[in-house]
Amino acid sequence: MFSIRTSIVAACVAGLFALGATSQASAADRHVRIINKTSYTMVRFYASRSSTSDWEEDILGDDVLRSGSSVRINIDDGTGACIYDFKAVFSNGNEATRGKINVCEIGEYTYTD
Repeated sequence: MFSIRTSIVAACVAGLFALGATSQASAADRHVRIINKTSYTMVRFYASRSSTSDWEEDILGDDVLRSGSSVRINIDDGTGACIYDFKAVFSNGNEATRGKINVCEIGEYTYTD
């Protein structure tokens, strides 16, 4: 009887740890400060899950991110994903694309010339 009770308690504890790990991953902070240290204004910014082939909507919308400025963005599409691709478009027409950024682990991302 003692070994059955011990086994049940151990199974419950293991289940709680597994549930906690899952909840922690899905509750990860996906806020990233985008910093523009280029010489140009960022006119569009996209962040899409690396597992997709299409870019999501322009996060900046009607706004822009001037040289020397930053903005804090919540990179969370509701799926619980952490790995995203970023694409920035600048006023001079240049684009900067970077793949497989773990938004659950970084707090900021800087664009430079």
